[in-house]
Parts: sequence; C-alpha cells; structure tokens
Amino acid sequence: MRIPFELAETLAVVVDEGTLDAAARRLHVTPSAVSQRVKALEEQLGRLVLVRSKPVRATEAGAAVIRLARQMALLEHDALADLGAEDDETALTTVPLAVNADSLATWFLEPLARLAERHPVVFDLHRDDQDFTAGLLESGTVMGAVTSRSAPVAGCRSSPLGAMRYEAVATPAYAERWLEGDRRTALASAPLVDFDRRDDLQNEWLAQQGVDPAHPPRHYVPASNDFATAVRLGFGWAMLPRFQSHDALDRGELVLLGGPPVDVALHWQQWNLRSPLLDAIADAVVAEGRRVLAPA
Repeated sequence: MRIPFELAETLAVVVDEGTLDAAARRLHVTPSAVSQRVKALEEQLGRLVLVRSKPVRATEAGAAVIRLARQMALLEHDALADLGAEDDETALTTVPLAVNADSLATWFLEPLARLAERHPVVFDLHRDDQDFTAGLLESGTVMGAVTSRSAPVAGCRSSPLGAMRYEAVATPAYAERWLEGDRRTALASAPLVDFDRRDDLQNEWLAQQGVDPAHPPRHYVPASNDFATAVRLGFGWAMLPRFQSHDALDRGELVLLGGPPVDVALHWQQWNLRSPLLDAIADAVVAEGRRVLAPA
C-alpha cells in the first residue's frame, strides 16, 4: 500500500483550514476535487481519515497521514535547498509549531524572527497550555512544541529549555485594599486573575500559602498580554513571569506578594527527523530558551 503525496497533502490542508471550501481555495481547485481526493484516500486506506464536523477534524488514521504529509513537505524543502532552489523566496515552507501563551508573549518570537531572515519559511503557531502542547505533536498537527512534558512523545526528541519563573504580584492599591490583616484570611476572599480554567498557577501558590484554592473569586483573561494588563489595572493578583512584571515592579506599579516563586520547567520537543531546517529551528529555540529562562 502506498499513500500518494497529493492526497496526504490535501488532507493536511483540509484539517488546517477547517473546511473543504477553504482548503479548495488554498489548493486552487474546486471543493468537489478536494472531496474526491479525501474519498480516494479513504478508499485506498480502507478507513475514515476525516470527521466531517465544523470545523473538520482528523481521525486517528487521518492524524497519521497528516504527520506523513508534513514530514514529506519538510524533506522536500530540504532536498530543494540542497539543489539550490532555496533561493526562490516565493517558495516558502510552512512550519507549524506549538507554544504556551507566556513563552509566545515574551521570548519565543525573537529566535523565529532571526530564522525567518535566513530561511524561506513561515510559521504557523498554535497556542496552548504547556501541559497540552505535546498532544499537538502526537496528532501530527505541529512539528515542534514548547511543552512541560520532558519524556519524548513517540517519534520525537526532547531538549530542556529552562524554567519559566512566576511570582505573585499585585498593584499597591490592590494589596492595601484586599490583603491587609491576616494574609491567609485575606487571600481566601481577594479576587485573583486566571488565564483560563486550566490555569493552575494561582492555585498552586495559594496552596503553598495554606489557602483553599476553591475560595477566592476569579477573573478570567485568556490572553497573555491582556492577563498582565489586568493585573496592572488592579483586577486582582496573579502569578506573572518576571519578563512581564520587572518594569512595573521597578516603577512601583506592582509589588511582590511574597512566598516562593513557582517554576514551570519547559522542554523543546520536535519530530525525530533529520532535517536541516527543523534542526536550525531547534538550535535557535533551545539556545534562546537557555539564555533567558531560569535554570530548571
């Protein structure tokens, strides 16, 4: 059995775009042609590769095909580079990567910008919690990921980056209003800011202070820069990486609430595929992470 590259590539585009119509526009064919290619792939494999929901999503078999398509596209790029075709700046290779929100908002983009100056590449960034980005590697959605998972995903290799160090901060006015008197009692009723309902950093710090995390009221602000802004505006206290708090701390706009910092160890995982482009991405990301992050 063989999997034609055109069919695998079509499936990957369909899942990336979310609909057959959007995939057709990107591939410059009709939606009917896209549907026929997907059907031909399913008939050839003898199993479904696509759940036709809104947006569409890959089945387990489809995820394996998408992973193959992305690997083939990467190898094609490397082969063209060896042949000197990399000088064609109109032929840009798309590299999907996954990263947690705080890394994306602070240190992750700079090494990618330097790479984009030297290589004909565009990046398709998927933002998710560091505890869940490894799942995007497993599904074949991305080629590399910043993740809290140290054990390599099957078919991948893992490199330590360092630790994102978080400290509890608030505005002086907030601390004066909400945190006077017995600190443990005050924290049980003082509003805090969570990124989303999977964010457990504030809960971890509260537990260290002997406070039941179920008690405090919460704001939810699911964007890293807006999250930091909400803290600076006095919505509540939160755990911020020093990247986002040091200027405001120096100006006295924020104050540390004390207690030990919470360190989140980060790792770079990528497909265990020998590719000059993917290796260049890994080298740049790992070097930057080890330069700016705290020792894990």
